[in-house]
Amino acid sequence: MNWDVIIKWLPRLAEGAQLTLELVGIAVLVGLLIAIPLGMARSSRHWYVRALPFSYIFFFRGTPLLLQLFLVYYGLAQFDVIKQGPLWPYLRDPYWCALIAMTMHTSAYIAEIIRGAIQAVPPGEVEAARSLGMTRAQTMWHIILPRAARIGLPAYSNEVILMLKASSLASTITLLELTGMARTIIARTYLPVEIFFAAGLFYLVMTFILVQIFRWLERKLRVDALQAR
Repeated sequence: MNWDVIIKWLPRLAEGAQLTLELVGIAVLVGLLIAIPLGMARSSRHWYVRALPFSYIFFFRGTPLLLQLFLVYYGLAQFDVIKQGPLWPYLRDPYWCALIAMTMHTSAYIAEIIRGAIQAVPPGEVEAARSLGMTRAQTMWHIILPRAARIGLPAYSNEVILMLKASSLASTITLLELTGMARTIIARTYLPVEIFFAAGLFYLVMTFILVQIFRWLERKLRVDALQAR
């Protein structure tokens, strides 16, 4: 193991890791905002409310993220209406294409997490809220969603970590996140073992930090829940 090479290229790998965290952070946060109404619609009793979000979720959960990246990055350029539109400066940039594909992909999974969490809320709590005169909207906002947040947080944390690892696919569309930066360095040094080893350590550290953050959040929400009782 050539440690001198690893130490030399650590700053460049750190730049790639920073871009990875940026992509994942934006994708999972924006994806959460998209997923909340999707998950609520998926938990509806009416089929016509569930139909559109079901189709969206079915597509993005049923196809690989790599294929979705290629469809956004290479596929949209095939349409003249998009190339001549105001969004083309963004849609030809690999950064925005990766961000769009990752956000849409993770929002589908998070929506299913939210749907499951909403349906896991004890019916007695909902009935108690309705007996106090709360409307459906008030019950959803004050009772169901806060309770569902506690229930769905562990699954959401898993999705964030999975997206961290899946972000390496962004390197296939020329984006120099951590894996892309590692591949670029390997092309110069011809030392794949050392560079991929260092990149793997970066992924391990980032995963460890995320796990600790979500464990802290789970403990905090659990304490709040006990105090509410």
